[in-house]
Amino acid sequence: MALIKAVLSKTPSIGVDTFIAENATIVGNVTIGNHCSVWFNAVIRGDVNYIRIGDYSNIQDGVVIHGTYLKNGTDIGSYVNVGHNAIVHGCTLRDHCLVGMGAIVMDKAVIEEYVIVAAGAVVLENMVCESGFLYAGVPAKKIKPLTAEQRTLLDKLPHNYVLYASWFGVD
Repeated sequence: MALIKAVLSKTPSIGVDTFIAENATIVGNVTIGNHCSVWFNAVIRGDVNYIRIGDYSNIQDGVVIHGTYLKNGTDIGSYVNVGHNAIVHGCTLRDHCLVGMGAIVMDKAVIEEYVIVAAGAVVLENMVCESGFLYAGVPAKKIKPLTAEQRTLLDKLPHNYVLYASWFGVD
């Protein structure tokens, strides 16, 4: 069973039809929307600030989501894909974006709608990733506009994760 724990009397709130893997950890001031999935070994740590996740978002294996004490909570929109082993810290991810495997998004960064942050990229503090583009590198830089296929992927992928979660059952 997943570790879902109150911190300073703030208890995580988890929406309907949301899959939480048995070894995921969700603590404190966390709100997760409907039809989401939080996969194996993911940690969503709302102890020092809030974390909000919209509907149909997937938090894949090994992801760490956190904030900064008294400074930055973390806002994750709807239809967001956070890839395996990514770190999302005190930032904003708007709807229909993808943070690739092993990527890092730092405090006060904003990932606008329809953005792909490539695997392994590092989005620095205060950076704004403009809607409709692929960002890659260390530090991350705007590489090129998204293709029609990439935009379609951003629309389709969250629904794939609803399907995958159904194979495990939802709480």
